[in-house]
Amino acid sequence: MKLIKSETKNNVLKSMMNILDRRRKEIIEANKKDLEAFSKDDQAMYDRLIVDEKKVDGMIQSVKEVMEQDDPVGQVIEHRKLDTGLDITNKTAPFGNIMIIYESRPDVTIEAAVLAFKANNKIYLKGGKEAINSNKILEECWHEALEENGLGKEWIKLLHLNRTETQDFLKNPPEQLDLIVPRGGERLIAFVKEHSTGAVLVSGRGNNFLYVSKNADFEVAKKVMLNAKIDKISGCNALDKVLVDKNIEGYESKLKELEELFRDNKVNILVDEEVSKVLSDQEKVPSEDTWYEEFLAMKIVIGAIDGLDAAIEKINQYSGGHSASIITKDKEEAVTFMEQVDSAAVYHNASTRFTDGGQMGVGAELAISTDKLHHRGPLGLKQLVTNKYYVLGEGHVRV
Repeated sequence: MKLIKSETKNNVLKSMMNILDRRRKEIIEANKKDLEAFSKDDQAMYDRLIVDEKKVDGMIQSVKEVMEQDDPVGQVIEHRKLDTGLDITNKTAPFGNIMIIYESRPDVTIEAAVLAFKANNKIYLKGGKEAINSNKILEECWHEALEENGLGKEWIKLLHLNRTETQDFLKNPPEQLDLIVPRGGERLIAFVKEHSTGAVLVSGRGNNFLYVSKNADFEVAKKVMLNAKIDKISGCNALDKVLVDKNIEGYESKLKELEELFRDNKVNILVDEEVSKVLSDQEKVPSEDTWYEEFLAMKIVIGAIDGLDAAIEKINQYSGGHSASIITKDKEEAVTFMEQVDSAAVYHNASTRFTDGGQMGVGAELAISTDKLHHRGPLGLKQLVTNKYYVLGEGHVRV
């Protein structure tokens, strides 16, 4: 992979910011074609598809934030000089070729590409057919920015492939794919894992839990869970399951408060067997599969749980490994929860909606990884590099 100077990369990003601003009306008009062709039956996906003035401003801001970050390539991780005289430096290096597969969100065409490019990677963008017009014009913007600065279009490519063609591409790519990121649901992830020959990093699936401890401030609990549920139902960091400790004072009245809270905010409630004894008018969880499900809808499960250990066990069994929160005034209990729950992000008295590159201070993100290799959580600029050892000798041979 040819290394590009930091100045050149930043000049491309400056050009891109100007082009996005200059062509914003064209971008919004192209997006309108996608919106008109899309059924609103899937409200979460429709919301993710929208590009308006605010969204274009966000795209420009994402490019600006990445431009202002230090170049992640060539950073020294470790240096040592051995007794043998060998001088060894471990430095960050580009992955090479990245592929991301995603649905609906045209802003991913900006965020994924700006991160990959600044980290000196080529990227293949496989967006969904529902965003084809939006993605085409954004690719045009990228190519214009690259060519303005003497670089080829091959750095950022939008793939126009159907499902069968995508399968063939994953099995026989035109060049080695060093990292593949399926950003979507279980079916997409399974499809990519089945057919790809490169390393796959899983991201995008939520199914996040919130545990209301017997030691919770219940007003805090209500405020946090409502934000986590309704702030953005299409986000992978949205809340799907609430576990209420049966030992909390005023257990039954608190369940009724939650019923009223969610009903008033038009959230459909499902309840487990135990909670149904109190909230008898609510639909019961239809099957165990529901506990594994990410809703991406105005729907939530309320379940009863007997203590911290049971809550941790249930979350680790059913959650997507994305985000989990505990509401409690007991700091020791919170530490235990956060240490033992196996998720990319764990929270104490805070909404799961903060699992986001911008909110966590990472900046633009390629995705939220729920894998443990090579990185977990928001995949920002610093996470889109691998490493390389530079070994200097003076005719050294191993004996």
